[in-house]
Amino acid sequence: MGNPSSPAARRTVLALFGAALAATPFLRPPQATATVRAVGLDDPAKKEIAMRLVSSAENSSLDWKAQYPYIEDIGDGRGYTAGIIGFCSGTGDMLDLVELYTDRKPGNVLAEYLPALRRVDGSDSHDGLDPGYPGDWRRAARDAGFRQAQDDERDRVYFDPAVRQGKADGLRALGQFAYYDAIVMHGDGSDPLSFRSIRKRALRTAKAPSRGGDEVSYLNAFLDARVWAMRQEEAHRDTSRVDTAQRVFLRERNLDLDPPLVWKVYGDSYRID
Repeated sequence: MGNPSSPAARRTVLALFGAALAATPFLRPPQATATVRAVGLDDPAKKEIAMRLVSSAENSSLDWKAQYPYIEDIGDGRGYTAGIIGFCSGTGDMLDLVELYTDRKPGNVLAEYLPALRRVDGSDSHDGLDPGYPGDWRRAARDAGFRQAQDDERDRVYFDPAVRQGKADGLRALGQFAYYDAIVMHGDGSDPLSFRSIRKRALRTAKAPSRGGDEVSYLNAFLDARVWAMRQEEAHRDTSRVDTAQRVFLRERNLDLDPPLVWKVYGDSYRID
């Protein structure tokens, strides 16, 4: 419709518009409200919830900000696991993180370990890292610049891609979180246990909402595929971060991850109000 220019034309348009509103049943306000409420996981409050949920599984704590200095070898074949998202010396993301930190702050306490990190990438070896690396990681974590580098790499490698793909698939905050948690554990490579492969497995069973599918049905299919992938690795055979956390929210139809949230991981109970 063009823009009416005369007063009479404008009055006619307004009259027709008013009549249309009067004839419309009271269905639009609730729909509009639902649209406004369906914020993504990148909303600051939702992102904080996501960080705490992942920390409950990765560190048995809701205090994710206390995990910057965390480092240990958990025996999963990935070498050292460290920091707020479980950067691993054997999977490349720890190397990327230390390279970023060194680009920003040359001569930092971890810079000398870059050759060793490049050598051990793809293995569980500590060659060139022991005995000093864990202590120096904890020292580095006292630097706000290193903490910022962890935040930035978490977002670049894990959080932002998960939210972007979740939105593209028509998923709300819970689905975006399910993607994020999967990328954190499995990475986003091309191997059969990666996030990408898990998603493809789910799409063989159910349509994503963006393709006309039901959101709950698709998320059930995705979580089924995620559990299958976890059970292929001995270190991840405990699937409670899905079974007694994400599935709880899904059964409650809490697709927007609205508090209060009550869940369990590895038998421990957690709550966010």
